[in-house]
Amino acid sequence: MTTGQDLLELSPVMPVVVIDDADDAVPTARALLAGGIGVIELTLRTPAALSAIERVAAEVPDIVLGAGTVTSPGQAKQAADAGAKFLVTPGCTDAVLDACFETGLPFLPGAATVSEAMRLAERGLTALKFFPAEASGGVAYLKSIAGPLPGLKFCPTGGITVASAPSYLALPNVGCIGGSWLTASLDSATIEKLAAEAAKL
Repeated sequence: MTTGQDLLELSPVMPVVVIDDADDAVPTARALLAGGIGVIELTLRTPAALSAIERVAAEVPDIVLGAGTVTSPGQAKQAADAGAKFLVTPGCTDAVLDACFETGLPFLPGAATVSEAMRLAERGLTALKFFPAEASGGVAYLKSIAGPLPGLKFCPTGGITVASAPSYLALPNVGCIGGSWLTASLDSATIEKLAAEAAKL
């Protein structure tokens, strides 16, 4: 895996996971794998996040491990050092973009407007995160920008449910979606069941 486009093809649903206790990270990753989802985005929203990334990198090598909610240049480097194999940002500043490029890792930069998407395309990035998806216009918005921005593909994230997921995945400019519902409960059996359903979307 070397590009953002490759990330969009790993799974129909990219699990967006918030870990409050690093001890939960490995069982969560293993449950996703058991259900047929081979990728995980651990968000940098809690103090436990970097430790969680380190543990999954060491103990669940078969899952493609990413760090999400990268909002500062320092976080990009910290996530890479912790063992993340890709990065995801909710939005993008020049400093964060530069830091992501410096890690050498593939990444999905966040965009919510046409101008933001065009600016990222100017930097050679054609696989983007669309966030917050539902609040920014959802399926109708993505459908409307497919014409003027034919070279871009998105991973919409934010407010998407198992019910709305198929509408997003049917769009030609959507490669995968980000979903937090898979790990809303950190019960391994529940995660495995939801992952198995999501893998078939």
